[in-house]
Amino acid sequence: MTDQAVDPDGVRLLRDAADEGRFLGRTRELKELRADIERAGLDTLSGRKAPRARVLLIAGRPGSGRSALAGELVRQVADRYPDGVLRARLSEPDGTRVPVERAARELLDALAVPAPAGAAEDELSEALRTTLADRRALLLLDDAADAGQVDALLPDNPDCLAVVVSSGPLTGIADVRPCTLGGLDTKSAVEVLSRFTGAVRITVDPRAAERLAEQCQGQPAALVLAGGWLAARPKAAVADLAKQLHTDPGQDTVVGRVLRLVHASLPASAAHTLRLLSLAPAGLVDPHTAAALAGCSVESARATLDDFAAHGLLHPVDGSPLPQYEVPCCLQPLLSALAEDHERPAELRLARARMLERTVRLLQSCRAITETDSPRAREKLLEMPSSLRFPGPRAAADWLRVRRPALLASARLAVADGELDTLARRLMSQLVRAMVAHFGTQAAASDLYDIHGLVLDVAERRNLPRERAAALLNLGDLDARTGRTADALGRYRAALDAGREANDPYATGRAMESVGGAHLELGDYDRAADWFGRALAERLARGEGEDAARLYGRIGAAHTYAGRYGEALRDWRAAVAGHRRHGDVAAQARALSELARVQEYAGRLEESLRTCREAVEWARRAEDTRLQAALHLRLADSFGHLGDPASATLHRGTAERMLAEEALDDDSEPEHGANAYEIRSPSAED
Repeated sequence: MTDQAVDPDGVRLLRDAADEGRFLGRTRELKELRADIERAGLDTLSGRKAPRARVLLIAGRPGSGRSALAGELVRQVADRYPDGVLRARLSEPDGTRVPVERAARELLDALAVPAPAGAAEDELSEALRTTLADRRALLLLDDAADAGQVDALLPDNPDCLAVVVSSGPLTGIADVRPCTLGGLDTKSAVEVLSRFTGAVRITVDPRAAERLAEQCQGQPAALVLAGGWLAARPKAAVADLAKQLHTDPGQDTVVGRVLRLVHASLPASAAHTLRLLSLAPAGLVDPHTAAALAGCSVESARATLDDFAAHGLLHPVDGSPLPQYEVPCCLQPLLSALAEDHERPAELRLARARMLERTVRLLQSCRAITETDSPRAREKLLEMPSSLRFPGPRAAADWLRVRRPALLASARLAVADGELDTLARRLMSQLVRAMVAHFGTQAAASDLYDIHGLVLDVAERRNLPRERAAALLNLGDLDARTGRTADALGRYRAALDAGREANDPYATGRAMESVGGAHLELGDYDRAADWFGRALAERLARGEGEDAARLYGRIGAAHTYAGRYGEALRDWRAAVAGHRRHGDVAAQARALSELARVQEYAGRLEESLRTCREAVEWARRAEDTRLQAALHLRLADSFGHLGDPASATLHRGTAERMLAEEALDDDSEPEHGANAYEIRSPSAED
């Protein structure tokens, strides 16, 4: 029998190219739903234009085929909506409500519309409505938990359509008539079975097939599981399965009864793996996750997952370039119950720890592949088993992108019990670093905001001042990057208090400097210089000369903006001297460049020319072509002011030649504290 890829939560079956995408049954429901799209609403009947998108509600229990029906409806009408189909799942596999802000952000991401990291629910909902105001798009909102979720995501545009899947009616959404699903008709139910058994076994005993369909109550999920059981036993008669279900009705739902029968028939190792899949974050499982949960090899886990998918227990994730499967929502609570019945609590905790540890190691490998110029990173890669290594940065980035929902769910799982143990710290740290390494801080800001927010929540509940300071600093950096400087200032002040409470000199000094930076951005130069001065005193007291030199430069910048050029010159000279003492050629060149700028502002053009020439020499030694070009342009301007057009032309030509030869990366940006989750303790180390 050929391999099948099936959707246990629906009735879309894939067996071969000839009938790919065939949808069974639900003809009446599809006809009614399509008619509802054109149906005049209450607003239209009263002579007013509909203010919002039409909502079609498909209601039914998990396993009734509600998601498959919604998917088929969307497929049939998608060509009416040229701006595309947007999809979001509004409940986690365990039934937990997905926050509106997360769903709105996912929809905005699908529309390639950037949204500020950490934005509130109202701001994101408004951004989504604004984006869809002049588009004709179709929204598929699966597994909605309540009307509030749906209402917050609806476009104020009657040219859009929202197809919503839910367990019941959504009270509060105007002008919605639910399409409530029962079981499939007998003909369609029997055809689902025949897709697994083949036509011969159905033809031999059609009455038994009808009895089996009746015992499955026409529920697609139960039929698919029953068909998978029969497919695995080509010599078993359909009547055999019908008899087993009849003699053991049990107290479960029909899907639960069939799943228990399928589970009991599996080999012990496969049954053990199936139960542990209930721990998969976001219900998404790949061979590494299954291998870690079951304690087996990756190759063995992949074969087991393929077998599960072929018999209706999992279904492959659409469009995934890597092997990844989803645990159907209707099976998630049933598998959890099986795990509680058959596994000891200690074994479940151990399986969870193995899975998170494997995730940490994959993230380490994912990040290390981007640092091939680092001997330490190369050494770490070579120490890892070959199954954990990526062939190159592109493959690592693809894995990170595909597994992103599961990785973020792993972060939530790691702190779900309210603890921030060593494993959770390492997971957070490596996830942040991998995302920054592959996507950059700006592109990953939203996910980073969520991760640091998780840590902050645990740190506040458990009264962990050191971790609270680290999370606040990182969140403040993200606020500052996205233009919310006032919010960042509040975060930095709270981080300073937490750092002092923890007696952590690193967090305290970093918070002082960040407070100064926020004041500088807000134009309060006096306060900025004051806070930089406090941070400088901390660095000097601890003998941290390199950081002290950098802070002299920040104080000089604050004085420069305030027009206090004498004080600015003093601090920039101190910065130059500090960088020279510590042999930081590049930093010395940059400080000399700023010193020359202040001398020019102060009207000391001759001094500025000398300092600028010195800066060019140090920039050359540092091999900083961009800085050299900028300095030559400044020299050209200075000579122009002094009435020496020949020298000005010479330096401008030199700068243009350098810029033409240098491949400028306009998207590069300096990275700082938000790049890694800074919990300054051994548990946060690699």
